[in-house]
Amino acid sequence: MEQASVLANIKKAAAFIKGKYPAKPEIALILGSGLGILADLVENAVTIPYEDIPNFPVSTVEGHAGELLLGTVGGRHVLLMKGRFHIYEGYGVDTVSFPVRVMKELGVEKLLVTNAAGGVNTEYKPGDLMVIRDHINFTFRNPLIGPNLSELGVRFPDMSEAYSRRLREVAHRVAAEQGLTLQEGVYIGLLGPSYETPAEIRMVRTLGADAVGMSTVSEVLVARHAGIEVLGFSCISNMAAGILDQPLSHEEVMETTDRVKQTFLKLILGIIPQM
Repeated sequence: MEQASVLANIKKAAAFIKGKYPAKPEIALILGSGLGILADLVENAVTIPYEDIPNFPVSTVEGHAGELLLGTVGGRHVLLMKGRFHIYEGYGVDTVSFPVRVMKELGVEKLLVTNAAGGVNTEYKPGDLMVIRDHINFTFRNPLIGPNLSELGVRFPDMSEAYSRRLREVAHRVAAEQGLTLQEGVYIGLLGPSYETPAEIRMVRTLGADAVGMSTVSEVLVARHAGIEVLGFSCISNMAAGILDQPLSHEEVMETTDRVKQTFLKLILGIIPQM
């Protein structure tokens, strides 16, 4: 797509959203499988279905509602994506990450991204919450490929601190105040939609991954390109293939996220005012 068209699409989507919610959202949240419960935090929420927003894709995955919510949490104006997009749905990486471009146009400065992930680190257990320290991009796709739009960010963005050290410290501090211990580790993003084989899990553990999933990486690349500060969480919804002698299922993912949602809700509610 031509550069002028890309910018026009971003501005058109942002203008539509501003028409529904004029206040500038400072913090954006992208919610993963089964974690849409966080939408209950938003006060005085304005709800916009994705299909109403110009140029916005539509989520097709169970557990992803497909709505944008704008309102306040802890006195901060927030934008919340209830349901995200994945490359495995057939979308390109630029489409998957398009909402982050719109967030930046709306004035978002900080992004809190969550996902449901398989535990690769054998010391983890289902239900653990992991602060993402870093990621490995095993989708072998990058939304920044192509002509660089200087209006959106620099040609070669630094990724040495993709996930903000400052915000990770906030997360650990708030968790400690709530009597909660967080894991912290490396998330590896793969294409999906099939779950990984036991051999693939042994490989990614050797590479240094602690959790594995099928999202997040493209969104974070674009957020950092745009100068947005990022905090990421993985809900360890199951142990990855080969660790336990049992098959994997999306139902297990949903059951685990449902079990920890109140703990997660309280944690996020405590973090947002301190972001």
